[in-house]
Amino acid sequence: MKRLALAVPILAAATHVFAQAVPPHPDQLKFQPITYQPPRAADHRVVLKNGMVVFIAEDPTLPLVNLAVTVRTGSYLEPEGKEGLAAFTGAQIRRGGTRSLSAEELDEKLDFLAAQAGTSIGDTAGTATLNCLADNLDQSLAVFVEMLRFPRFQEDRLALAKEQTLQEMKKRNDDTGDIERYEWNALLSGEKHYSNRWSTEASVTSITRDDMAAFHRKYFQPAGMIVAVAGSFKRADMLRKLESAFSSWPSTRMIVPPPPGEIFPAAPGLYRMQKEVNQGRVSIGLPLVKRDHPDAYALEVMNEVLGGSGFTSRITRTVRSNEGLAYSAGSAMSLGVWAPGRFRASLQSKSRTVSYAAQLVIEEIAKMREGTVTDEELRTIKENLIATFPSQFASKAQTVSVFASDEYTRRDPTYWQTYRDRIRAVTAADVQRVAREHLVPAKMIGLIVGDLKEIGAGDPKHPVDLAGIFAGKVTDLPLRDPMTMKR
Repeated sequence: MKRLALAVPILAAATHVFAQAVPPHPDQLKFQPITYQPPRAADHRVVLKNGMVVFIAEDPTLPLVNLAVTVRTGSYLEPEGKEGLAAFTGAQIRRGGTRSLSAEELDEKLDFLAAQAGTSIGDTAGTATLNCLADNLDQSLAVFVEMLRFPRFQEDRLALAKEQTLQEMKKRNDDTGDIERYEWNALLSGEKHYSNRWSTEASVTSITRDDMAAFHRKYFQPAGMIVAVAGSFKRADMLRKLESAFSSWPSTRMIVPPPPGEIFPAAPGLYRMQKEVNQGRVSIGLPLVKRDHPDAYALEVMNEVLGGSGFTSRITRTVRSNEGLAYSAGSAMSLGVWAPGRFRASLQSKSRTVSYAAQLVIEEIAKMREGTVTDEELRTIKENLIATFPSQFASKAQTVSVFASDEYTRRDPTYWQTYRDRIRAVTAADVQRVAREHLVPAKMIGLIVGDLKEIGAGDPKHPVDLAGIFAGKVTDLPLRDPMTMKR
């Protein structure tokens, strides 16, 4: 009873202090300003004797090692008529075995070591990853390097991959999301752009083991690789291991041309594609600028206010929250690395309300151009971008991965050090200016995929002349043949 008697006044005192410390409303909470300095790439960067660039960070948190290799290659380097070669090469480096291990033995070896490895080649880069136990690093690294240097490209694994790809091709027109993705990229970048040189039945069938071996031999060289490695090791020890693992791999230090910087966008207007489904997909946008453009930071803030920040953004609030016309509606902006980027507002709605929802999106774009953002909108977005900035470097593995990507794409080395100050400097006038200069209605491209008859009938309560919004420039596009990608 004595203990209880003592506890009661102590609890009462603690409750009184707590009540005094917590304000009556969350809006009145005050937080200490974030003082965070991003890491510097130079502190992690090492160049090996063979020319390979390594970004390295010790991380004893877990007994693991994470290693990622970026390779200067990509599908933009494929010979004409061999579309898909890069993707097959990238996948089969891991799946097709090594010089000393069959594909099945490679699988078993990695499983025995409790190691995970993967390889792929995309439009503008190749990647290879290894995750292993620190205790098994020497064995796992040896297998990984042999896999990269001496891929077997086992014939039966290639035949299986080709058959699976051909079967997947047949489904290209099954989902409106896939149709929209293909067509939007074609409209914004152009049929001639390397990203729209789709694999076909003919190109896949023509790909041979020798084709993959030649592609690999040409582009997989240490001097064309950037390594990001983090984990439970000592920096000096890891660098010695990497030097040793890659030392016997000859490298010509060939200069690989960067991806082409030219795009071939379609003429502004509305493009429509028939697909008998009960919901329509809409994309509205246009090409933008590259990431080193002076307006990059103001454009980022503008897009977040318009449709990029979820429920706080104007498009989401208007189309989803207020009108209930779409589960997902918003905008996205990419600032190009090699070529101009793009702005895209998108939504999916039931057929009869597609036109009305699209009109609301276009109206929000117009308001962004003609009006100014509120102080609250500007403050909320800028504070969010600044407060979430440290998440770019949430782990040591993520940090070195960021620096490896920056090295590969030749990003301005001062970017991370100055990012927050540049965001802070964005004003409401800046946001309106970039909206006016870059979101030009006469240059907008629209794409609708869905049941055009139902979409055209529209919502009687909200009649919309969607074609009129695009000045009557309407083009109906037939679906592509999934095996040839020709209309």
